[in-house]
Amino acid sequence: MAVATAIPIETYLRTSFVDLDREFRDGELVERSMPDYLHGKTQALLCVFFMALRKSLSLFPCVETRMRMRSGRTLIPDVAVFYPTEPSRIPDTPPLLAIEVLSLDDPLAEVRAKLEEYRTWGVPHVWLVDPHAQRLYDANANGPGRLGEVDLLEIPELSIRLTAADAFD
Repeated sequence: MAVATAIPIETYLRTSFVDLDREFRDGELVERSMPDYLHGKTQALLCVFFMALRKSLSLFPCVETRMRMRSGRTLIPDVAVFYPTEPSRIPDTPPLLAIEVLSLDDPLAEVRAKLEEYRTWGVPHVWLVDPHAQRLYDANANGPGRLGEVDLLEIPELSIRLTAADAFD
């Protein structure tokens, strides 16, 4: 849900919220879905998976980090992985990977639009993980920008393979 009051990006970047952080879309604050236990557990498992590979592959995973895509757009992926160097405090270059973990109340059309924004920004690997249905999706599985269900999520250039067992334990 967008908040009607427009604010400058500089104000947003200095603002902390008492509950869940908000995204910034062209001057509007946009609330994110409140995660439940399965969402949080899955997000943690994904981060731990990439943390285990951190030193051997020069990966820099993070969770719920503001990403400044352009002056009027800051999105917050559930999990992001940078490679081969650590990003700035508020990253303004695309990560290697952006992952959204689906919440029960996420409107699918909005999630798909967000995944496409990551892809258009230049994120080479964009994934959607549904902890409630225990399904994995790749934003490029059916061609560029085409979300498709997969049995395995991969980053071939680094020989990374993530299975449902890795994501859902």
